[in-house]
Amino acid sequence: MNQSFDQMTPAPPASFTPKQGQYLAFIWAYTQINGRAPAEADFQRYFKVTAPSVHQMLETLNKLGLIEKLPGVPRSIQMLVAPQELPVLGLDQPVIITATGH
Repeated sequence: MNQSFDQMTPAPPASFTPKQGQYLAFIWAYTQINGRAPAEADFQRYFKVTAPSVHQMLETLNKLGLIEKLPGVPRSIQMLVAPQELPVLGLDQPVIITATGH
């Protein structure tokens, strides 16, 4: 018996680690705010990590099918995870509070 397209079962929720979730949430938030995908340097600044760390994470997310990225094309990241499946950005990032004098 064939199912119609209207009755297809939705895809299971994406599975990713907390760190991968933060990268995905960052991609989504950055894209919403700036109208384009982040560059690897944007990840470096936000997560305070090295360029090789960012590159490896993006390669991992790509291999897992969580994002699509064109090799050698800047800002080509496409999210393949629904926004409602993403964690809150910064939830496990350290909060730095600086006091200012009055």
